Amino acid sequence: MNLHFRAEGKGKTIVLIHGLFGSADNLGLLARELKRHYQVISVDLRNHGLSPHSDLFSYQDLAQDIIDTLDHLAIDQFNVIGHSMGGKVAMTLSALVPQRVNHLVVIDIAPVVYQGHRHQNVFDGLREVNRHSITQRSEAEQYLARYINDAGVRQFLLKSLARTETGYQWRFNVEGLITNYATIMGWHPAAQPFMGKTLFMKGQLSDYIEPQYRDAIMTQFPNAKAHVVANTGHWLHAEKSATVNRIITQFLNPSA
Repeated sequence: MNLHFRAEGKGKTIVLIHGLFGSADNLGLLARELKRHYQVISVDLRNHGLSPHSDLFSYQDLAQDIIDTLDHLAIDQFNVIGHSMGGKVAMTLSALVPQRVNHLVVIDIAPVVYQGHRHQNVFDGLREVNRHSITQRSEAEQYLARYINDAGVRQFLLKSLARTETGYQWRFNVEGLITNYATIMGWHPAAQPFMGKTLFMKGQLSDYIEPQYRDAIMTQFPNAKAHVVANTGHWLHAEKSATVNRIITQFLNPSA
C-alpha cells in the first residue's frame, strides 16, 4: 500500500505515527521542532488521511505499510515516535525490524489489550454525519454534537472532513475502523523483546498507561524509560508541546 506521507528536514530519520482518527498533521507540533535537526517522515496510516482504505487493519499491516514506505525511500535506519494507536504501530515496527529501529518513543499507550469500548460515542457521531448530505462543516459539527460533548474532540475529528464533488466526506474509513475496533484495542506481544532504546511518555491525567501495565512494558521493552508529563491528558504532545519536544530531543541525543 502506498501511504501518503510528508518528508521535512535533513539528517537522521524520525518517523511520526498518529493515532486513531488522526492524520500526519496531528503530530505537526513535534515535526516543526524536530525537522530542524532531523529528516521527519509524517505518515497517514491506511484508512486515515490521504492514504488508501482497506478492510485489512492489523498492527502488522500498519507497520508493514511503513516499512514499505521507508524501503521505497531507501531509508534503512530510523527513529520512530507514535502516539496512542500509532504507538502500538511503532511498537510493532520494533518487533518486525528491530535492527532498523534506533530509538522508540511511545506516547501514552501501553502494549496491552484495552477492555471496553472507549470510542462508541465517536463512531455514533461519525455515522450520524454519514447519514446526511453535508454541505457545510457547521452541519457536520451539529450532528457530531448529538453524541460528542467535548468541542475539542469535535474539532479534532472535523480536521478529517474533506470537501468533495458530492459534499463533505470523512477521509478515514469509518466502517473499516468500526469493523476492526477489537484489533485496534487489542495487542499480541512480540515473540522476542525489543532491546533497543525505548521511552514511554505518559500524560499525568490520562488512564492509557496505568501502574498495572508496568510488567507488560518491561517484559517487552526491558530497556524502557518512562517520563510522566505533569498536568496533561492523552494529548500531551499538543497540550505541552515544548516540554514533550524537549524530553524527546534529550532522549534522542543525550549529549546535546
